[in-house]
Amino acid sequence: MNKPKIMVIDGNSLMHRAFYALPMLTNKKGIPTNAVYGFVNMLLKLIDEYKPEYLGVAFDKKGPTFRHEVYHQYKATRQKTPEELIPQFDMLKKMLQLMGVAIYETDGYEADDILGTFARISSEKGIDAYLVTGDRDALQLVSPGVKVIITKKGISDVQIFDVDEVKREYGLTPLQIIDMKALMGDSSDNIPGVPGVGEKTALKLLYEYQSVDRVLENIQNIKGKKLKENLTKYRDQALLSKRLATIVQDAPVDINVEDCCYELRYSGDLHAFMEELGFYSIIEKLGFKKEGDPLQKPRSDRKTVIDINTEEELKKMADTLSKAGKTAILVRDGDITLANDDSKLYRINLSGSSDIDGLNYVQAIKGLRQIFESEQVPKIVYDGKRLILDADKCGIRVKGLAFDAYIAAYLLDPTASRYELKNLMYQYAGIDTDDVDAADLYILSRKMREQLEKTQMLKLYEAIEHPLIYVLSDMEIAGFKVDRDMLVKLDMEFSSEIESLTEEIYRLAGEEFNINSTKQLGGILFDKLKLPVIKRTKTGYSTDAEVLEQLRPYHPLVEKVLEYRQVMKIKSTYIDGLLNVIDPNDGRVRSSFNQTVTATGRISSTDPNLQNIPVKVEMGRRIRKVFVATDEDYLLVDADYSQIELRVLAHISGDPTFIDAFINNQDIHRRTASEIFGVPLEHVTPEQRSSAKAVNFGIVYGISDYGLSRNLGISRKQAQEYIDSYFARYPKIKEYMERIVEIAKKQGYVTTLMNRRRYLPELQSRNFNIRSQGERLAMNTPIQGTAADIIKKAMNDVYAELKRRNMKSRLILQVHDELIIDTYKPELEEVKDLVVKCMENAMDLCVPLVVDIGTGSNWYDAK
Repeated sequence: MNKPKIMVIDGNSLMHRAFYALPMLTNKKGIPTNAVYGFVNMLLKLIDEYKPEYLGVAFDKKGPTFRHEVYHQYKATRQKTPEELIPQFDMLKKMLQLMGVAIYETDGYEADDILGTFARISSEKGIDAYLVTGDRDALQLVSPGVKVIITKKGISDVQIFDVDEVKREYGLTPLQIIDMKALMGDSSDNIPGVPGVGEKTALKLLYEYQSVDRVLENIQNIKGKKLKENLTKYRDQALLSKRLATIVQDAPVDINVEDCCYELRYSGDLHAFMEELGFYSIIEKLGFKKEGDPLQKPRSDRKTVIDINTEEELKKMADTLSKAGKTAILVRDGDITLANDDSKLYRINLSGSSDIDGLNYVQAIKGLRQIFESEQVPKIVYDGKRLILDADKCGIRVKGLAFDAYIAAYLLDPTASRYELKNLMYQYAGIDTDDVDAADLYILSRKMREQLEKTQMLKLYEAIEHPLIYVLSDMEIAGFKVDRDMLVKLDMEFSSEIESLTEEIYRLAGEEFNINSTKQLGGILFDKLKLPVIKRTKTGYSTDAEVLEQLRPYHPLVEKVLEYRQVMKIKSTYIDGLLNVIDPNDGRVRSSFNQTVTATGRISSTDPNLQNIPVKVEMGRRIRKVFVATDEDYLLVDADYSQIELRVLAHISGDPTFIDAFINNQDIHRRTASEIFGVPLEHVTPEQRSSAKAVNFGIVYGISDYGLSRNLGISRKQAQEYIDSYFARYPKIKEYMERIVEIAKKQGYVTTLMNRRRYLPELQSRNFNIRSQGERLAMNTPIQGTAADIIKKAMNDVYAELKRRNMKSRLILQVHDELIIDTYKPELEEVKDLVVKCMENAMDLCVPLVVDIGTGSNWYDAK
């Protein structure tokens, strides 16, 4: 007959393990949760694997222990518990209480001692004990009825020790682990041991003499003069170390094994607490269901499934749904499902997705043409851009998208790393399934729409984000023409420049070496040239960009290395990169424009990233020459907002002096220089204007005196004087910055003028640097986010106007505050006029939005 099992966990050990193993996670209120999340996942895994009848978690109690009384330096070298971890202990204890898990802690003793006491009691009662910890000291507790589970890498890798496993790994009995620690000490607990005795020597002594006491009795027989001297000199220290390393098994803690009887049951309070922490995947794993939720009926009870396997069945379904009104469409790897309510599901089986042959993907998409192209069939989708792009490859133009759950999920939680459908289903609709289908999506759209309305973002979705799906899709389909011959020519020029820089670097170094090797470059700079060492890494000298910038004045070699790196990066990233992605059919590159990546709402670009082409250096700007108009009948129109973020700042802050500068069409940087340096506008020097520009844009990003001093190469004192002078001249801006931080702290998020939300968990951090970052984000997000909303609105309007007028000209790129239109020459003046009107009227601010516009046969000339 199997004995009952009790599992006792060292709570402190596993919490630290989980904290360092997982990235920083927070709930929507910004409270750190990663350690609790990792602990609970580990706990559930252990319960599932070992199925203990009894369960308990032991914690260290704050304050000194009996070990500190006998040795005040005990654990003195331990690092302080991270600020983000401290509040998670109370969260975990609440979670365990709600789960029905017994918790133990007692004054003057550690969690190890409680584990030891459980080991003794369980053995006396004939119960098999499993002790879970990351501390190998606990191996001393192993016995025929006690096993120790040691956490290794991360939170999922463990090693289980019984008596044989201890013997196999150490060649010792469990109790000899104490003697080993007594001899070699333990740096993690600051147990001193005997100087000069490491694990190898300790094991050798124990193999011969069995215990520390017998080692000390036989010092005269031990070989090695220094070892003999140390054992003699530090005899008392060895015995003290043994006492410190010994886990007690009679801690004064009230233990009744029956109190540890464990069976996880549904609890509304537990469910609510897990939702509060954002542990939706754990809720799903536990199979919790919201009581009374009609969506929790078995899926087979909710819907009828109709399989579509032939073109004839596909046509019949398309005919039916094209007359049925709103339809949800979900495309997955194995099938396409469609539903016009939550009771009937059509499933198109794709080839290879089941035992049935089914249809291939292209057949399925083409068979849905009448649904895709009909404005009269509003379509609910997940990732509409992907659907539009796939349909376009089949010669189909998708119309009538009604709702995109992917975009809605981004708006509701813009800092999430992923938007998995199954998690969204549970989070917003209460549907617990790994097999999400279109009928589920139909329900999800309704729930998410309600949430958008509740958070006052429905208008943002409908006016900005939803129409943008079509705009970005069309931009990707259009692509940007690249002059391959010019790109190849640039490649040769850059290669020549790299060769020239390499030779110059070798000359200045006095020898050849691998410039791309940090180790070799460090040897040249610091060992040979004796330049000051700024920073070290684990493997040697640091030669990162920040270090090289500080070393620039010391030797001309540094300047050349910086140039070399810059040219190499431009060549590898943009020249080599672009050559690899040019479409051989039409000579265009097609970047992916991402609508759901940045927390501020800005659009990003990947594969290739056309938004990060360096423009501050001429070699970077030259890359823009390879981006050209379609052919000789076209020109590029480049329309760029002038200082849009500063104009938004003027509007949001309401500062009259700042507003006045824009209304009177003054150079805002010159005006700011005039204000903070106290000189007339006409006497502002270029250097003063440059400093004022750095202050203007720095203020938008919540810059500190340190950051500004680094940007301008001035002292922190002078930088702070600039900032103080700025706020003295623009007091409403200072008031706004202070006010928005307080609002963010109170409500946990900030909003743009269009009500886009960004949650700021950083503001709840106990870490000063993280909290300061949160404050900067609170200041900047409403400004940068509103600028993003404005450019998106302009894109929508430009796209719609070009379509309405049936023009050949096409919007092909957006880079921050800049739009590029591939313009048919006969439409040039009309395009310039409509683009300026759309951009300048995208949002009504108290200051004018101003657009600078240029034209050219390539991007470089148009800019």
